[in-house]
Amino acid sequence: MATPDEHVPVDILVVEDDPDLRELLLEELQDAGYRCAGAGDLRSANQFLQEQMPRLVVSDLRLPDGSGLDLLAGLRQLPLTPAFIVITAFGTIDQAVDALKRGADDFLTKPLDLEHLRLAVERNLQQQQLQQELATYRRLLDSDGFHGMIGASPPMRQLFTQIRQVAGTDSPVLVTGESGTGKELVARAIHRESERRDRPFVAINCGGLPANLLESELFGHAAGAFTGATKARRGLFAEADGGTLMLDEMGEMPLEMQSALLRILQDGRVRPVGSNQEQILDVRIIAATNRDLPDEVAEGNFREDLYYRLETFTLEVPPLRQRGEDLERLIAHQIGQLNQRRQQPIDGLSSEALAQLKGYRFPGNVRELANIIERAGTFCSGNRVGLDDLPQRVREAPVETPVTASDHWQPPQVDSGRILPLERIEKDYIQYVLEQVEGNKRRAAEVLGIGRRTLYRWLDSEQ
Repeated sequence: MATPDEHVPVDILVVEDDPDLRELLLEELQDAGYRCAGAGDLRSANQFLQEQMPRLVVSDLRLPDGSGLDLLAGLRQLPLTPAFIVITAFGTIDQAVDALKRGADDFLTKPLDLEHLRLAVERNLQQQQLQQELATYRRLLDSDGFHGMIGASPPMRQLFTQIRQVAGTDSPVLVTGESGTGKELVARAIHRESERRDRPFVAINCGGLPANLLESELFGHAAGAFTGATKARRGLFAEADGGTLMLDEMGEMPLEMQSALLRILQDGRVRPVGSNQEQILDVRIIAATNRDLPDEVAEGNFREDLYYRLETFTLEVPPLRQRGEDLERLIAHQIGQLNQRRQQPIDGLSSEALAQLKGYRFPGNVRELANIIERAGTFCSGNRVGLDDLPQRVREAPVETPVTASDHWQPPQVDSGRILPLERIEKDYIQYVLEQVEGNKRRAAEVLGIGRRTLYRWLDSEQ
């Protein structure tokens, strides 16, 4: 049995009892760039397969100690199997149909046309790779989900734990994060994990509505409260009674409405516009924003007392660029969603397209990724998304080299024998990272793997 170095994985195993033909096939396939091994009978082929699994098996139908179909039957019992091409000098249509029914991928007759063989090998190896990638995508798609959120990276596992923890309270929750990270999914997950799960979940975007309209939307109004108010209307607080109200884009809420919200958080009483009657409601508030509320407080755009009321339980949704291996899981999910609407399913992304996405910073986060896959899948002509199918801004985007812990950083110099406290080393390293990112606090927090609020608290303590 001819085989290369046992430590080098083999692409193709050729099982042929004629030694001259076996050597010819091995030489031809090796010249085509494949790593090959050969076996002359069923026993030696099985022995080889116990040691390693090739990507493709090319086997004669008739072997001295059995049939190539016996070898095929044994392989098809395994969870991951190579592609399989049957060759024979006694080919009939019935034999070909029987081999294909038993799981063979191709059937060739002798005398072999070597060019035909090379094309068959290339085609079946490509198909086998596509099937394996599709199986990988499906495995990723079937796991690691949490109330509609896909992820198993450390930042997401931490977020899922925090969601379960805060769900057991009735206190307000502040969900922060960049645009497109999935803050509403986090709010819905908190609601579904809570005792309020069977009560309403109501969401409103506070941005873009003037104060008078937002007040009416939230608190409702009495008949005749203003021009056009011909009848009384329940507000969203009343609609969410017993459940959860999500105030999205909380950082854009007008200041006068912030005062009204603070009163509700204190006593739970809501007064509709134009009414003298107050309603006592049981509503849990989840506020979400992509703004830096401490900065908004400092600039006078957000009430400090309301911020401190909300920030007791703060969950920060990580940006996509910090989620590592979650990118492929999310791509698999988006492709699965897209395939439900396509006549021709997409198996995955080319290695070049995937590499470009891995180096892209995703300023729009998960929402942007969904739009990219939607567009690429729509314009994709085959069954795999290529680099040219990606939007131009993604194809041409420079791959940003991440700032990470530097090999050049050294702990502060100390006298021989003295042991430094961790706090001292921690402070020096945080200062070093800030210098490396030219004072950009957002980037510094990314590099350090902490939330911006944590970094701000440290900086405040140093002043």
